[in-house]
Amino acid sequence: MNKLSKEDIEKKLLRFPDWEYYDDALHSEFEFENFKDCFSAMSRIAFECEALNHHPDWSNTYNILTVSLSTHSAKGVTEKDFKLAEAIEAIVEPDDE
Repeated sequence: MNKLSKEDIEKKLLRFPDWEYYDDALHSEFEFENFKDCFSAMSRIAFECEALNHHPDWSNTYNILTVSLSTHSAKGVTEKDFKLAEAIEAIVEPDDE
């Protein structure tokens, strides 16, 4: 998987307003009602990570989930990171339909 250019990343980020690009990675932070809801989201995200064979650098403190995405083998952000960001968004902020 090829590393994306800064211009390509910034263009793609227009679809991901809750994410920022710095230090060769995509970063976001999500706040939940409580620890249980945060951990539940992390568990659901973990299944998506396994399905995509792509794993984030992440942590949580009580109800805050902090996520950093980069493709280590490419030494930067690739399409794989945006696919995982999209999956994370669908879990933490589902559409109300």
